[in-house]
Amino acid sequence: MSRLLRRLHGNGSDTDGALAVPGRALLWLIGAFWVLLLPQWDRLPVWLLTTCVLLAGWRWLSQLGRIRLPGRVVRTLIMVALIATYLVTVNGHFTVDTAASFFVIAVALKWLETRSERDYYVLFFILTYLATVNFLFEQGIFWTLLNLAGVLMLLIGLQVLNAPELPHAFALGWRRLGGMFLKSLPIVVLLFLFFPRLEPLWSVPLVSGAAKTGISDSMAPGDISSLAQSSERAFRVSFGGGIPASADRYWRGLILDRFEGERWSQHQRTPVRPPGRVLSDGGVGELQPGEYDVLLDPTGQRWAFALDNSTAVSDNVEAADWGLFHFRRPADTPVRYRLARTSAVPNVSALSETMERRFLQLPPTGNPRARALARELQRQSASSGELVETLLARFRDNPYYYTLRPPVMPENGVDTLLFDAMRGFCAHYAGATTFVLRAAGVPARVVVGYQGGELGAGGDYLIVRQYDAHAWVEAWLPETGWTRIDPTAAIAPSRIQSGLREAVAEEGSFLENNWASPQRYGNLALLQWASLQLDKVNYQWQRWVVGYQGQSQMDLMSRLPGNIGLKDLGYITAGLVAVVLLVIGLVAAWRQRSLLAQDSVMRLLVRWRRELGRAGIPLEEGQTPLQIAERVAHHAPQAGALARSFAQTLNNHYYGGLSPDKPGRRRQTLMRLRRLLVSHKKALKHPGSTKTQG
Repeated sequence: MSRLLRRLHGNGSDTDGALAVPGRALLWLIGAFWVLLLPQWDRLPVWLLTTCVLLAGWRWLSQLGRIRLPGRVVRTLIMVALIATYLVTVNGHFTVDTAASFFVIAVALKWLETRSERDYYVLFFILTYLATVNFLFEQGIFWTLLNLAGVLMLLIGLQVLNAPELPHAFALGWRRLGGMFLKSLPIVVLLFLFFPRLEPLWSVPLVSGAAKTGISDSMAPGDISSLAQSSERAFRVSFGGGIPASADRYWRGLILDRFEGERWSQHQRTPVRPPGRVLSDGGVGELQPGEYDVLLDPTGQRWAFALDNSTAVSDNVEAADWGLFHFRRPADTPVRYRLARTSAVPNVSALSETMERRFLQLPPTGNPRARALARELQRQSASSGELVETLLARFRDNPYYYTLRPPVMPENGVDTLLFDAMRGFCAHYAGATTFVLRAAGVPARVVVGYQGGELGAGGDYLIVRQYDAHAWVEAWLPETGWTRIDPTAAIAPSRIQSGLREAVAEEGSFLENNWASPQRYGNLALLQWASLQLDKVNYQWQRWVVGYQGQSQMDLMSRLPGNIGLKDLGYITAGLVAVVLLVIGLVAAWRQRSLLAQDSVMRLLVRWRRELGRAGIPLEEGQTPLQIAERVAHHAPQAGALARSFAQTLNNHYYGGLSPDKPGRRRQTLMRLRRLLVSHKKALKHPGSTKTQG
């Protein structure tokens, strides 16, 4: 029984082993671990984050002697429990995302067996790898700096581990790391700019079905209104020319054309593609007039957002039906793509019978009052265009309200909205308008995307956020083809002209559930300025550092003389590496010669080693003077005594505890070493002339 208890609670050797790691070094390691977990705080489940904190805290308490590290049995039980919990939460969905979570579990378990310096080194390298894993999910400049801080903390801990009693170790460690960082920075920049960026041979998706903020491929009336309470960024846009007016910023994403009671969805689902990644580089040179660059935050979806009458410029986005655009695979990382607006008038041709049935589809029953309204509008209107104008006039002339607090409309929601509540959000009005138009015989569809966007710092680009999510209608009119109809613009023109904040200013519902968002406090100018400045820094980082891929690199190289290609880029990189290595070698040689020039005793040691090499006595790098002397005694016994005297004089000079800087003592040491060196040289050549110098 006592043996089992010792296994469960650990034994004395475990505790003693724990004390083998200096406490200050361990503290740096634990701090670095917690810092490196921050980039994944919103991705890792709460139970896993809690486990990481508890196990690292357990290790620290054992260092303080308040608790013992667990024995093998307890460690095994903990491991089995964590793996079982992981398998239950993953539920068979194994991706890069879930693999990274399993890696974090392995790191957390490692704390329970960190008992020696060897274990410390293992954990050091594992945490360094964790820093690289973080870049799979977060590449913003803030997270990059946080990762860098975590790695620097690891390096400081490594220095403390190797010199725990060194005075001023903290300041010296940071100074040494700072010097190394500054020396390596030019090399890193050159390699970053010139090292050829090749596409990977294969790629795997990072998405794992985890929920992301953003529009989806179906819409119920309350879905978009919930997005209106999120200030998360959807994408940013830079224009090659003037920025369009707010009323023209309709960012089309996808079309919902099937109505199923209360929900709109797509008639055709997006086909499943094999695993892979979207090319994150859409840069194709400088922006030309009419072109615009979109930097899309990860959505986990295939659709791209674009203005009306656009064409694809970059090859990582492709055109789809009805003027939409999509990626070949879901966007699981930030994606930069380029489009261009055209002034060409689309060719209007009649809808086929199949398409007409598709865009007139309605359930056989439901919303009788809306159907009656449609029949009345149909009788009163001479054309489809007149019918649309009459319906929009109804929205303008009657007391309809645009609100983020719509009432519940469980059954016959279109009837309730149009005749009873008369209060709703864009999704309510877009869905109701499409229903009425279809019931009146006008082909119509719901378009989901974003509308508007705020100017970034300096007015150079637009920031489109989730609360800019919007739904509107496109109706088929024989004269103009698919025509945008936005009932929200008729009910609340301020939503289109000025944005959501102004549209709901009276009811005070803008971001009312998001108190931590800077965008909520529009009256605080300093806070808004700081938020925009931080966004601009991160935007430039994403565009020019994270997004510096193959095409962007070649665009930059094309501005240099000589029309540099990929092959030339490889030669340049190899040449730069060779030059850097040559410079490092020359600097090291120069520093060594400088040290020798300042130290006459060291020059005599170098001469001694050179003479032994000429005499054919094999030496190894790193041997101490006494080890060299023993090697001499073995190969040339006649010179062994002189070699030992020479080595002992060197040791007394450097390590004897006396001040070697006094001129008198230094001269005596130099004279003795010179005499010994001369006698030693003679002894190697003439064995019979050996005479020990005193």
